[in-house]
Amino acid sequence: MTVFEAVGGADTFKVLVERFYAGVAADPVLRAVYPEEDLSGATERLTLFLIQYWGGPDDYSARRGHPRLRLRHQRFAIGQVERDAWLRHMTAAVDSLDPAPDIRKSLIDYFETTSTAMINRPA
Repeated sequence: MTVFEAVGGADTFKVLVERFYAGVAADPVLRAVYPEEDLSGATERLTLFLIQYWGGPDDYSARRGHPRLRLRHQRFAIGQVERDAWLRHMTAAVDSLDPAPDIRKSLIDYFETTSTAMINRPA
């Protein structure tokens, strides 16, 4: 069983990302990284990416091509502070879903590793 299936599919990832961006919208550190006034585009992209990454349909790649996460994030100034803020909001969003411990660990481990890989500015 994939993580996508274990968490209940696309609807769970939609809720996860909505809760994550609710935190981002109120965070001055992250608002500087997300220049769009309306976060709906970012919300849709992250939702589709996570659905695909965790074993759901490949709609993200069908619409946007290969994820190329580092390349797509290179134009944004991401240092340790931005990474930590991003991870704090994503961890809160994951925890709000109250996932099974093994699922939580998989999600958080991925988000910790990937958010660290997006750092492109010195501390």
